[in-house]
Amino acid sequence: MKARARFQVVLSLLILIGTIFEPLRAIADEARPVRIDVGGFSLNSVLLKPGKQTSLPPIVFIHGASASLYDPMYAFRGKLEGRATLLFVDRPGHGGSDVGGSENILPDGQADAIATLMARRGIPKAIIVSHSFGGAIAAALAVRHPERVVGLVFLSPAVYPWNGGVAWYYDAAAVPVSGALFSTLIAPPIGLLAIGSATRATFAPNKMPKHYLREARTLQALRPAAFRHNAQEVAALNDWTRTASRKYRNIRVPTVIITGDVDRIVSPNVHARHLARDIRGARLMVVHNLGHKSDYVASDLAVAAIEKISGRKVDLSAVARTIEARIAADGER
Repeated sequence: MKARARFQVVLSLLILIGTIFEPLRAIADEARPVRIDVGGFSLNSVLLKPGKQTSLPPIVFIHGASASLYDPMYAFRGKLEGRATLLFVDRPGHGGSDVGGSENILPDGQADAIATLMARRGIPKAIIVSHSFGGAIAAALAVRHPERVVGLVFLSPAVYPWNGGVAWYYDAAAVPVSGALFSTLIAPPIGLLAIGSATRATFAPNKMPKHYLREARTLQALRPAAFRHNAQEVAALNDWTRTASRKYRNIRVPTVIITGDVDRIVSPNVHARHLARDIRGARLMVVHNLGHKSDYVASDLAVAAIEKISGRKVDLSAVARTIEARIAADGER
């Protein structure tokens, strides 16, 4: 076996070992994930029940592409645990959730699945907090299941058609037959080498937290089935938005949209600003020098948005200014 081939095998084994031992880490945490059937397939989720001083409605978190429920848990658990019922969901095909049927390639199918999960976990309605690709699922949930939605907090949402394609590795993984081979043999070793730099680019110009890759369990995204499903989702999103975005005007719940003015992953002009025009009464917050990871870097503003939707008097602009002051020097050398 050639040295390069041996190296790829070793890297793939490391990913497999991480996959095997990740459930053991969850057992040590009181917030154990639970898989629940939602109609022929199961979604994985973590439910954190409120304390005695519940002050907010239930909150459901929907993660973005190449992620899992541990991404929003890392950002929001410490800030909100005890204040409300918190539901963190692995979208179909991600983390510990099954892929389900072909309908789950599109946000509509995923929104239906999450609505069913909410009912089965005893959550009649909630504030829906979503990041990036998760914004499309949140929008679909609000359109298809308005009775489940108290309000919406969109964080750097990807919800409209855009010009151009997607990353080359998504294209390679999404095609029939060869895409499965690419996702199994090529994506894991290359991804393992590139995941640090790719994640830092997603945060840029802001700083990636020291333990983010471990706490968000980002290696899950390199599993062949998850990588391929993620690529198929992203490849299908653009066409889906061309029709689905026409229905955003039907959304009638309180909405806050948070984005960064230097987001290089999802254009704030194409997506966030447009969404603010389509949803009547939506509040748009554009944070200066904020990149794509608004869910973590601007999590204080997201929490304030949740509080505002809940009826509290909150000065979102003041919170945004505090964040802008904190990240003003990010990206400077």
